[in-house]
Amino acid sequence: MELENTVKEALNALYHHPDDAVRSRADRWLQDFQRTIDAWQVSDNLLHDANSNMETLIFCSQTLRSKVQRDFEELPSEAFRPLRDSLYALLKKLDTGPPKVRTQICVAVAALAVHVSVEDWGDGGIVNWLSSEMKSHPEYMRSFLELLTVLPQEAHSYKIAARPERRRQFEKELISSAEVALSLLTACLGFDNFKEQVLEGFASWLRLSRGIPASTLASHPLVHTALSSLSSEQLLEAAVNVISELIHFTVSGGSGDLSAQMPLINVLVPHVMSLKEQLGDSSKDEEDVKAIARLFADMGDSYVELIATGSDDSMLIIQALLEVASHPEYDISSMTYNFWHNLQTILIRRESYLTYGSEDLIEAERNRRLHVFRAPFEMLVSLVSFRVEYPKDYEELSEEDHKDFKHTRYAVSDVLIDATIILGGEQTLKILSMKLFQAVGNHRQGESFNWQPVEAALFCIQAVAKTVSTQEAEVLPQIMALLPKLPYEPYLLQTVCSTIGAYSKWIDAAPVELSILPPLVDILTKSMSASEDSAAAAAVAFKYICEDCSRKFLGALDGLFHIYHIAISGEGGYKVSSVDSMHLVEALSVVIKELPPEHAKKALELVCLPIVTPLQEFTNQGGGSIQETPASQLMIHIDRLACIFRNVSLPEIVAEAVNRFWPIFKTIFDHRGWDMRTMESLCRACKYAVRTCGRFMGVTIGSMLEEIQVLYQQHNQPCFLYLSSEVIKMFGSDPSCADYLRNLIESLFSHTTKLLTTIQDFTARPDIADDCFLLASRCIRYCPDLFVTSSIFPSLIDCSMVGITVQHRDACKSLLNFLSDVFDLANSSAGERYQSIINGTIIPRGATLTRILIASLTGALPSSRLEEVTYVLLSLSRTYGVRVLVWAKESISLIPHTVLTEAESSIFLKALSDAASGSESSALTETLEELSDIFGREADSESGVLILRLIQTLRNK
Repeated sequence: MELENTVKEALNALYHHPDDAVRSRADRWLQDFQRTIDAWQVSDNLLHDANSNMETLIFCSQTLRSKVQRDFEELPSEAFRPLRDSLYALLKKLDTGPPKVRTQICVAVAALAVHVSVEDWGDGGIVNWLSSEMKSHPEYMRSFLELLTVLPQEAHSYKIAARPERRRQFEKELISSAEVALSLLTACLGFDNFKEQVLEGFASWLRLSRGIPASTLASHPLVHTALSSLSSEQLLEAAVNVISELIHFTVSGGSGDLSAQMPLINVLVPHVMSLKEQLGDSSKDEEDVKAIARLFADMGDSYVELIATGSDDSMLIIQALLEVASHPEYDISSMTYNFWHNLQTILIRRESYLTYGSEDLIEAERNRRLHVFRAPFEMLVSLVSFRVEYPKDYEELSEEDHKDFKHTRYAVSDVLIDATIILGGEQTLKILSMKLFQAVGNHRQGESFNWQPVEAALFCIQAVAKTVSTQEAEVLPQIMALLPKLPYEPYLLQTVCSTIGAYSKWIDAAPVELSILPPLVDILTKSMSASEDSAAAAAVAFKYICEDCSRKFLGALDGLFHIYHIAISGEGGYKVSSVDSMHLVEALSVVIKELPPEHAKKALELVCLPIVTPLQEFTNQGGGSIQETPASQLMIHIDRLACIFRNVSLPEIVAEAVNRFWPIFKTIFDHRGWDMRTMESLCRACKYAVRTCGRFMGVTIGSMLEEIQVLYQQHNQPCFLYLSSEVIKMFGSDPSCADYLRNLIESLFSHTTKLLTTIQDFTARPDIADDCFLLASRCIRYCPDLFVTSSIFPSLIDCSMVGITVQHRDACKSLLNFLSDVFDLANSSAGERYQSIINGTIIPRGATLTRILIASLTGALPSSRLEEVTYVLLSLSRTYGVRVLVWAKESISLIPHTVLTEAESSIFLKALSDAASGSESSALTETLEELSDIFGREADSESGVLILRLIQTLRNK
């Protein structure tokens, strides 16, 4: 009684005390209480107590439901009957009680049924038991119907800590009881006040039971009740849920082929089609319209292959789906977008026509269907394009509304691209251009320019740019001629710039006499002065223009360099941010590639000059000054150089520049080695230099490697490892580089293994772990001769074993990939020469490594790492065969049978044995998923303490 009063007091404090600290303490106490064994009895007592208030009832029902789901194994076996009887008494008591509390008790009863077998439950299982109770006590029909609805919903619930085999068995038990459940629901149709609950229950059982013959359902009273309820405002939502499930039922894998489902389809489709007029009924409640629209969308998605035949009946469905697409509410219209995508995929897919036999017949049928669907897709383009129009009050909208609007524009872009696949880019462009010219033509002299529809049309036009031929000569010349005449409205200007960039390939191919490029460049230049957003769009467009029209700029380099210098210097009124200036750096870089070598060298100097000059000034001021310089002031210039090194694919010319700049880089390395951000930026620049220049870097590469070896010992920066990784990729297979690469490998890995000696070190330095094992994998691929034979290889294997259970995702993945790379090398023909070394390293550590991997599967790592751990275990087993089985048996033997049964252990070992012998790995994957699930279900229970100790034992033994 004292504990019950404490629970009430804590709940009162949680909900009503004015002090936040007191509420927080009460919340923590209640959470701790829910994990105790006492929570069972206290919650049950308070739920039966007539004096308990609503807060107490809700808390205790949630607690009891959670205890049944997660902690059922805490109870002795003889506790089942009293628990079931108590829950049953609560069900009857709550028949007219609070719905939230009743639902929790129903879920608890369903969870209890998952835990215990049919034999233990008695009465032929829970459905037969429920049938008997419903007939004996119809006065509690509301509670019984809710339980009947909840049962199939809980069949696949992973909140219930049941063993995988028991969960599968429960699903089979329910499926075998489906006929009884549907009979009960049918019998309840006579109670008008429970009809909505009956329909909800029917929908729930349909999701579980996929084997009922379509002919049976077509004439079933529950189906006809659902269809007739579509005309009832009160029952519409429940009826729609049932019809939606029936539609899905007809195309589910377990229901047979579509022809077998035609009796049911022929009943459903006419009833759904009869609702078409209600889509445009303005007097209809919006939620009701949304429910009806969902039915049409479900019908389209499910029967898309039938609709794609282009029959007269299917075109009626198409007209209805166009009606949905035309609805002014985006949430309703967008329900059809997935259908249009799937439809175009089927229409162009050759496999859709194979039954027609010959190529001529296939082509004829394909052309017929494309012709039939041409008009609907043309209408679709017109219907969706207006949805991207900026609202008049856009500036007053919330940030969340701005995100939604951006999402809408992306979704419409996807629909337009789907349309181009059926119509072709040129035809889609014609439809959109008519909207553009109409929007511009609607403007009257003296009135303010209505820019929103113009911008919307242009946005759609740029969205389909990649599908329009570069030879298009009818519409695009008109559009490009129109762009300079449009007013400089900020959002319109951004889209104008995006459109120019999107059609850069067309601009390059346009006839010289059209003189397309100069006025467009003028727009981009002026846009850089208009606003930060338009300057950003202009910078991106410049990049695309320079990429695709680079040869056209060769005679106008002075003007291009002028724009570039103004933007980079920040002078001249341009509003290009330092981030967006990267696009201009990239733009000039790609133009340089097209120049003759003698001109390219000079051009590269001009591009680098405004970048290198401030860096030179920083370094000339001496070590003290450069150490005090904010990292961002250095990084912007270094990142620009990285962009140049990456994009100017002229190895010799770039190498000359890198060699010339090396003293500046070295000074920054020497004085900013402690600064992670600056070092990451500089290493990135060096990485691109190595990638572009290769062997042309000459002595500079040696100096660079010496520098990073020394600095890594001093500052432990992970970026030195990923720069080394690029060097290994470029030079690893070059015998002339073997000596200094061997020194590099041994130096870096030797220091890293000293940094990462415990799992806590891995947790504290995940970036070093990540880059270290990425580098190690690179070494296996590009220079195994240097790496595997080195003295550091065994130490790195030991290091990896220490860190396998690091929780950091990327570090863990890199580490696991390294181990699987080692095993794959040992198991490959190319790795035969290394087998003795690898075996001599792995076999003495095999038992420990296997224990750690099994610990990783049983909770030491999150389930999201399961795929990587599984592959490592698979690679290990295929390399070392029987040995791995022996190691695995030793590890599994440490797990108590209360956690992992003998049968489950045997299934795991057999799957591992089969995989080791070369069988399909899917069985092992499924077994390990279940093993992970078994341990995962224990994590929140008291046996979770045991699991944690077990994991520690497996990891450290």
